[in-house]
Amino acid sequence: MRQKSKIKKLSSHTNAQIGIGTLIIFIAMVLVAAVAASVLITTSGVLQQDAQQTGNEATKEVSSNLMIQKIEGFRARNSSTDMANTVDLLKITLGLSAASEPVDLSAVVISITDGYKTNNVIYAGNKNSLAPRADFDGNMSGFSTDKDVNLRKLVTENTTIGNSEINVTYTNAEYYFTVDTIRDEDSSFTQNTPVITTGDFVVIYVSTTSPNSASTGYSSLHGMNVTSSLQSSGLILEPRATVNLAMTPEAGASINANFILPTTFGSYEAVQLYP
Repeated sequence: MRQKSKIKKLSSHTNAQIGIGTLIIFIAMVLVAAVAASVLITTSGVLQQDAQQTGNEATKEVSSNLMIQKIEGFRARNSSTDMANTVDLLKITLGLSAASEPVDLSAVVISITDGYKTNNVIYAGNKNSLAPRADFDGNMSGFSTDKDVNLRKLVTENTTIGNSEINVTYTNAEYYFTVDTIRDEDSSFTQNTPVITTGDFVVIYVSTTSPNSASTGYSSLHGMNVTSSLQSSGLILEPRATVNLAMTPEAGASINANFILPTTFGSYEAVQLYP
């Protein structure tokens, strides 16, 4: 009779085990929830960073930092009464839009067409674009830190790239452009590293010397005494010609300038073309 009473007394304390089990389950649920929350927070942070980076890259691709302020054309000449009937040099004034990132002009490609011929020109100090092999420099022959020297070479000389095995000759007027600064307050621009930032203004020179101007032997172009013959760009920018010009930076959309030359140049050496 005593034994039976003792068994009943022991079995009456099993409620504590149920409470401990519930507590264990609760703690496990809290831990699982914490781990899940940590994973969600980490994942959302990574996704936010990726989305922001993708958005920035997409903005760069669809927007253009470059702004063409104006384009002037210059005619080759011997005197005030003896001038070419074509525009033989383009002077493009260029800046950046507000809050733009710096732009390296050595990576810019300019495409220009007169409706019959298209020239794709690159910066004269770019060592890689025209190299027939990776170990050859492809910049304009005799490229200098002097902007005036570079401009003269652009319109009057050729560049031969290669060695005893490979020699490729390029007409500078057909393959290169040169740059000069108007304003560079932060000193970001040099001839070797033509980087422009917001607030800077530069002038890009693109040769458009026609075959006729090259063969005629004019002595002056844009104030330069051209002691040697002008080299032809193959373009013919005569009155009423339609010109399409596109500038493509390393990152961002191209900027275009399309214009029609005047019906006559009159007695003017410099002609306003755009806007």
